[in-house]
Amino acid sequence: MKPTPRLLRWLVPAALIVVWLAVGGAFGPYAGKISEVSTNDQSSFLPESAESTKVTEQRKAFQQTDSVPAIVVWEAEEGRIGPEQRQRATAALRELSGAEWAVGRPSPAVPSEDGRALQGVVQLSAGLDDGLPGAIDSILETAGQVPGTEVHVAGPAATQADLSEAFAGIDGLLLGVALSVVLLILLLVYRSALLPLAIILGSVFALSLATAIVYFLADRDLVRVDGQVQGILFILVIGAATDYGLLLSARFREELGLHGDRLLAGRTALRRSLGAILASGSTVALALLVLLLSDLRNNQALGPVGAIGIACAMLSALTFLPAVLVVLGRAAYWPARPKPPQNPDDPGGARGVWGRVATAVDRSPRRVWAISLASLAVAAAFSPMLTSKGTPLEELFVGETQSVTAQRALNEHFPGGTGNPAVIIADADRLRQVTAAAQETEGVSSAAPVTESGRPGEGEPLVVDGRVSIQATLEAESDSDAARQAVERLRESVHAVDGADALVGGYTAQQLDTLDTARHDRALIIPVVLVIILLVIMALLRAVVMPVLLVATVALNFLATLGIAALVFEHLLGYSGTDPSIPLYGFVFLVALGVDYNIFLMTRVREETLRHGNRLGVLKGLTTTGGVITSAGVVLAATFAALVVIPLSFLAQIAFIVAFGVLMDTIVVRSLLVPALARDIGPAVWWPSALRHRDGERSGQAGKDREEIGAPDAG
Repeated sequence: MKPTPRLLRWLVPAALIVVWLAVGGAFGPYAGKISEVSTNDQSSFLPESAESTKVTEQRKAFQQTDSVPAIVVWEAEEGRIGPEQRQRATAALRELSGAEWAVGRPSPAVPSEDGRALQGVVQLSAGLDDGLPGAIDSILETAGQVPGTEVHVAGPAATQADLSEAFAGIDGLLLGVALSVVLLILLLVYRSALLPLAIILGSVFALSLATAIVYFLADRDLVRVDGQVQGILFILVIGAATDYGLLLSARFREELGLHGDRLLAGRTALRRSLGAILASGSTVALALLVLLLSDLRNNQALGPVGAIGIACAMLSALTFLPAVLVVLGRAAYWPARPKPPQNPDDPGGARGVWGRVATAVDRSPRRVWAISLASLAVAAAFSPMLTSKGTPLEELFVGETQSVTAQRALNEHFPGGTGNPAVIIADADRLRQVTAAAQETEGVSSAAPVTESGRPGEGEPLVVDGRVSIQATLEAESDSDAARQAVERLRESVHAVDGADALVGGYTAQQLDTLDTARHDRALIIPVVLVIILLVIMALLRAVVMPVLLVATVALNFLATLGIAALVFEHLLGYSGTDPSIPLYGFVFLVALGVDYNIFLMTRVREETLRHGNRLGVLKGLTTTGGVITSAGVVLAATFAALVVIPLSFLAQIAFIVAFGVLMDTIVVRSLLVPALARDIGPAVWWPSALRHRDGERSGQAGKDREEIGAPDAG
């Protein structure tokens, strides 16, 4: 017996649910495995053309083993360091050389000029990764045997260990907090038992698929992933899948109340939401893919990784969720029951908050958009105050960490650049001239060639393929503006030595190159993203004026958010600077995601304008989408805010910028500014499409329509 057409229609959603259950079961574990293919080495993200990258590559020839230095610092609890304490410290360093994670022979304990501290260097195996925190703990335990001193561990090894511990919770803690927050918000807003669970399950399945794809690509070195990209991927997929799910479920509820038949409601809701979801997802995915034009490899990594996440979010929202809604029907909204509007052709059917907002927009559109525009412009005026010169080590982590405390102690007793020297690679026959040029450079404390012992200044210089390596210790802290300026002067000095072919790299040089590259990226990527988003919205709305308005308003919202962030970061949170990637990340997320909500709004406005004319189309679109878009904005803001559980200032800053910007976009731009502009400009906002002739103010109908929405005549 052949199945009936109606049975076949039921088999499709059932099959989709089974497929997604299989996806979740097979790929779910990859959310916890993706950290296995992540790297947090900052130098690996610089372009190959950067001078510091060239130094990193050439420096490998001078390293007998692949290692990362840990600097042990002893501070005298009282007075000065004595001879016995120095001997005990040197003995502790020798004892550490026998550890399985130690490489080579540690340096002896060297006293500071003030006599109140000692330092020694232990080289750790570069392949420790998650084992670094344990190695640091072992160093602290052994070095802590020196009586009358307080011991710390600084340097690249200590920083990497703290980063490893900070990202340790990204698989479980971040994901758990984000999902819990989203679930709580959905339960409070929709007061439904099953709908929030269905939407959350869809986002989890989307994340499972996305992380599996990213894992396989990263494992084959096709994409690069670090902890920051991993955290953003989790939040982006959960937030986007939830937003798309809310839009679809709201339309399904509306159609279910109107038609009653769940299959018909499901098809209608999917058909009428498809364009908005595809356009919204496409703008975000394309904006992220533009990051491939970046010269910074971590930006390049976020591009395809984020686009994969958005694609999986769209796929889940357009397949799994419609299937679940069709199967559940009215039960999805229990204990609430979808009800048909009193008159589906009445643009003023909505009451409550959004009815009052629509009334205010209709009564005085020019006043509404003028006040909204002025408020955003005032906030945007502070945006130049947001400095993106890099984050000092003391501000890299949220809260106190071992590496920060140790670096503070090291800077107090030794030259500021100790532990992160500038590295000069030059021709061996110009060693003396290059060393002299470095020593004479303002801001350089000392300079000495690396010898066969692997350390500077001890024995004959090590020559490899006619090149030598020179370490220059800077006077200022390695992450300060003064240190970066010293590196610029150092490059000028050694580049001027004829025939030396000298290059300057190291930690500070990497920061300097990152700043220069980030400025280049912003100048290139921001205009391209704006053009792409504009073209996508033009194709969707089949108009020119409205897309230009949408892109301009979200761009203004971005600048206003940066202005508020500048004030909050400096005066409330005490940040002296932000990561160079912050403005670009903030732009991509806020502009692309901000346009999402305007797309949701204006696709509905366009649909209603076809039936009722421009004026009532704007008001109907605002009232019908107001609740769902606002809840979507709150959910997305909350998911990005969950990034603060990872104790890194970069993620905390991104969390604030995106969360605050999304809320401001949802409340001000989408709810007030855009509808008021569309209402005030009138049908011309749809130029050059035929909609520009639908003004909804036909004689005899205008007064009736005004009565329907409960608003007085617009002046």
